[in-house]
Amino acid sequence: MQMGGKYKKIVLAYSGGLDTSIIIPWLKENYEGCEVIAVAADVGQGDELEGLQEKAIKTGASKLYIEDLKDEFVNDFIIPALKAGADYEGYLLGTSLARPVIAKRLVEIALAEGADAIAHGCTGKGNDQVRFELTIKHFAPDMKIIAPWREWSIASRDEEIDYAEARNIPLKISRTTNYSKDKNLWHLSHEGLDLEDPGNEPKYEKEGFLELGVSPLKAPDEPEYVSVDFEKGVPCALNGERMKAADIIYKLNAIGGKHGIGLLDLVENRLVGMKSRGVYETPAGTILYHAHKALETVCLDKLTSHKKRELAITYGELIYNGQWYTPLREALAAFVDKTQERVTGKVRLKLYKGNVINAGVWSPFSLYSEKIATFDKSDYNQKDAEGFINLFGLPVKVQAMLDRERGR
Repeated sequence: MQMGGKYKKIVLAYSGGLDTSIIIPWLKENYEGCEVIAVAADVGQGDELEGLQEKAIKTGASKLYIEDLKDEFVNDFIIPALKAGADYEGYLLGTSLARPVIAKRLVEIALAEGADAIAHGCTGKGNDQVRFELTIKHFAPDMKIIAPWREWSIASRDEEIDYAEARNIPLKISRTTNYSKDKNLWHLSHEGLDLEDPGNEPKYEKEGFLELGVSPLKAPDEPEYVSVDFEKGVPCALNGERMKAADIIYKLNAIGGKHGIGLLDLVENRLVGMKSRGVYETPAGTILYHAHKALETVCLDKLTSHKKRELAITYGELIYNGQWYTPLREALAAFVDKTQERVTGKVRLKLYKGNVINAGVWSPFSLYSEKIATFDKSDYNQKDAEGFINLFGLPVKVQAMLDRERGR
């Protein structure tokens, strides 16, 4: 791509973090005369949005949009993934799920503003570049995309800090606290620094490392019970109080975080081919996935349950790989919705020092029959098992008989 005045108006995915803080002046310096419009998506990152308006304008943006996408993020992305039971190698997809909703809004603003390019701060090593750009291609296939990390000569986060300091751009991090983090209402990720060596234990007990909760070592010595109600696979009440899903997540983050729930230390297989080590905090997500799975154990038949678990791997891979807006993802979502028609009921859980423990499950659509399963006198005719075993074991018996006849 040639730089130097090619684009008149560029819409930038803006977080105010290290990468996007320096991208505004970089765009202004390398695309002479271009206007930069910053877009900050509120997906539940809280105080990270404070001061962005002043910072964006001071560093060269003509305006800043701050878009509240929290409910859309939860209802249209998190909930479908939860219903599917989708994860990626144990990771509950906190960053992966946020990117398509952010990129969708970027395109909407870019088209409304008459922009001729969209820019993002994703690195050429990561997965986010794919997630942003596949969504942009879906909604605006002719839109030009600028990815500074794939163009500039800056080679490290230290060099980014040098660039920012030379231009008096304020940063909320230092060289010693320079973890790469992504935060939203579903999770917080940590990468970089000492975590780049898989042999280093994460500093869970160090003040300030964890933000959504505490180390299990610092959790209360007494357990806490919570109950979650679901309707058709969607969480609708917490401890008997009905509320929207986003509020359930906020409250469970606080409760679960207090008990050290939802920590994951993972060396994952990135889409671009390398392995990457990250530490994730997902208190509410861990609790909700556990509760939903527990409810499905009584609501789904065996064949549906097993096939759904197989397809959950594919669903998680599609989300991780940025393929939300694909026919296969939509087809899997339709399958999942069908499976959730009777996933309604209540789950009670006990939280204790990083553990989520089943403490009861109830559903009006439960397939569990105590009259049949009981060890006491039941409606089950045990004599039926003989004929079943004879038929089920017939291939084994035939194989053995024929092998014997053939002297094998």
